[in-house]
Amino acid sequence: MPHATDNRPTALLAMGPGIAGRLLADRHRTRLAELTRTDPHLVAHDLADPTPEVAAALAEAEVLFTCWGATPLTEGVLAAAPRLRAVVHAAGSVKHHITDACWDRGIAVTSAANANALPVAEFTLATILFAGKRILHTAHRYRELRADHDWLSELDGAGNYRRTVGIVGASRIGRRVIELLRPFDLDVLLYDPYVDGAEAARLGVRLAPLDELCASSSVVSVHAPQLPETHHLIGAAQLSAMATGTTLINTARGSLVDEEALLAELTTGRLRAVLDVTDPELPPAQSPLYTLPNVLLTPHVAGSLGDELHRMADQALDELERFAAGLPFADPVFAGALTRSA
Repeated sequence: MPHATDNRPTALLAMGPGIAGRLLADRHRTRLAELTRTDPHLVAHDLADPTPEVAAALAEAEVLFTCWGATPLTEGVLAAAPRLRAVVHAAGSVKHHITDACWDRGIAVTSAANANALPVAEFTLATILFAGKRILHTAHRYRELRADHDWLSELDGAGNYRRTVGIVGASRIGRRVIELLRPFDLDVLLYDPYVDGAEAARLGVRLAPLDELCASSSVVSVHAPQLPETHHLIGAAQLSAMATGTTLINTARGSLVDEEALLAELTTGRLRAVLDVTDPELPPAQSPLYTLPNVLLTPHVAGSLGDELHRMADQALDELERFAAGLPFADPVFAGALTRSA
């Protein structure tokens, strides 16, 4: 029913093909229509070369509701959106589509990075606990043996009691992993040059230099952002510092790990790895990562998928409701923060 005095902001959905159908359930489209003046079924896939219908909607839009695959908001795109005041991103990083032109225009930005951090942290927790129990190794061995075996002897030294876990990067995801680890009898080290001792104490972790963390941890989990200074943050020196049997987990970005140096360690069997991201994103078909028994390789699925996308939509719609009510975003994104975040 139209509002008697309709002060709701105009909005436009902008994201890659097929994304809206996965992101938005019927209840989300209903809420979107209640909060804004928009067609909840019109989705702009290309704002740089829009259809006439999308161009008309973009010209009126005060808010863009974006997700993966959104068009970069260049000066040209923004020129076609003179009323645009905010971008609500129903996913994690905004670096793909939020440009300097957006900040120059004073456009308010928010993202559902917190909602997307949770499934990555849950995935990481599961792999940390599995690594301690040596589940990947045991499953391979059981498949080979298909017989009774002295597992207690073979797995002597495994387990998750008083094991040390190293977290590289106190990002949103890194902090959620630390939070999820609290109920367990694990010692947690943290490397992050922006965290001081007082904050580390609040997090319940001990700060350590990167090389010391690598040398002291049974599991090293990477959660730093992809920045020029974090390229190959885990290199040959850090990998060689790890004790035999250490598991490296990477759910951040493939470029943070020197993959050539990592492969050298993995092919000898000295280290183990759980890799949800690689460099390049899709390893070549002949890559040993697909077949090494000490590697769990997954196709960048630690983040939101399936019904977890609805959590991001819920957070984004909460932010849209705040905007419609004239309130500031609860989780704003600022240009300065992007220099050291994902």
